[in-house]
Amino acid sequence: MKEAPEGIEGVLVKPLARHCDERGYLLEVLRDDDALLERFGQTTYTLTYPGVIKAFHWHRKQHDLWFVAQGEARVVLHDLREESPTHGRTQVIYAGEHRPLLIVIPPGVAHGYQVLGNKPVGLFYHTTRSYDPADPDEERIPYDALFDWESEAGD
Repeated sequence: MKEAPEGIEGVLVKPLARHCDERGYLLEVLRDDDALLERFGQTTYTLTYPGVIKAFHWHRKQHDLWFVAQGEARVVLHDLREESPTHGRTQVIYAGEHRPLLIVIPPGVAHGYQVLGNKPVGLFYHTTRSYDPADPDEERIPYDALFDWESEAGD
C-alpha cells in the first residue's frame, strides 16, 4: 500500500496484481492482512453507464474502499478536513480494468467518479459501517463544486 504522490492525507492506493494463465486471471482485491478496515460494515456493487458523473459526497464516520471491477473511471477526491495537512487538495486517480486499484477513502474526503469510454463502470465499495437510512452518514456536494469535469486535468 502506498499513498499516491501529491495525494491526500489518509487516502491509500493499493495496486492489485493479476495472476494470469490461459483461462483468464485471478485478482485479490482485499485481504484481512491488508489491515485497511478498522471494521467491516457492508459491501455494495453499483453499475454506472457511460458518460455519467456521480459526485460528490462524503462521510463523517465511515471509510470507503473502492474497487472498479469493470470499465474505466476517473475518481476525484477532495480533502474537506480542516485539521488535515492536505486540506483543500484535490486528487485524481484513474482506475479500472486496465489499472486495477483498491482506493481507501477516509472520512472527511469528498469523492466521486466519472465513467470514461463507452463501457459501463462496475464499482464495488466496501465500507466500515452499514448504511442506515434512518441516520445516513452521507453529506452531498454539487458535482461541479469542487472539480471541473470538462477539462482533462480538472483545472
